[in-house]
Amino acid sequence: MAELRSICVYCGANVGARPDYAEAAEGLGRAIGASGMRLVYGGGAVGLMGILARAAMAAGGPVTGIIPQFLKDREVMLREVSDLIVTTDMHERKRMMFERADAFVALPGGIGTLEEVVEMMTWAQLGRHDKPIVLANVDGFWNPLLELINHMDDSGFIHTKSKVAPIVVDDPVEIVPLLLG
Repeated sequence: MAELRSICVYCGANVGARPDYAEAAEGLGRAIGASGMRLVYGGGAVGLMGILARAAMAAGGPVTGIIPQFLKDREVMLREVSDLIVTTDMHERKRMMFERADAFVALPGGIGTLEEVVEMMTWAQLGRHDKPIVLANVDGFWNPLLELINHMDDSGFIHTKSKVAPIVVDDPVEIVPLLLG
């Protein structure tokens, strides 16, 4: 695996129903910023996205926010990031996030977060990349997805499970040392 210089984090534009989600975003952001790695994320100023990015910046890390034009106002983009990119659409956003990241982490989030991390798993299965994919399994948030992946495998629909299986970490503060280790 290549040297880790950047981590793309997928997460919610809402804070979620549990305080642990916001604490996880803050802890992960601090850890990424303190490590000197670049955070690549969805560009929003609200929800877990805003908490994550502000924590990374407060810890001294560079942050790249990538947001599509149609979400620019709706999600209130975080203008203070070191690098802010406005794309024409979601496809361009996801491609740019992929190209700028050496690893992917999914904090709790909604349908968009799920779609983005599953796309990275799909691309790994298809041999498009071998970058680490980590699920920050805060309070077991990702357990239903892990059960579904096992069900798909048991049912004969996953031909390369080792490439689809994400790294699962319960405490997001442990993610950066794990990836660097």
